[in-house]
Amino acid sequence: MEINNIAGIGDEISFKSGIKGVVEKIYDNSVIVSVTENNTDLEFEGNKTVVGHKNYDVI
Repeated sequence: MEINNIAGIGDEISFKSGIKGVVEKIYDNSVIVSVTENNTDLEFEGNKTVVGHKNYDVI
């Protein structure tokens, strides 16, 4: 399966219904994101998280 909509460094993405962030690093299957907006009850240590390529949308 090829994923065509892979974010680049500095791109803003949204994931998990209400969380937005900026991509800091890209890996083969995921990206590291600095969380900028969180409208959920989830908490992220250091405001960073890893998101798989199939689990986000580029804004």
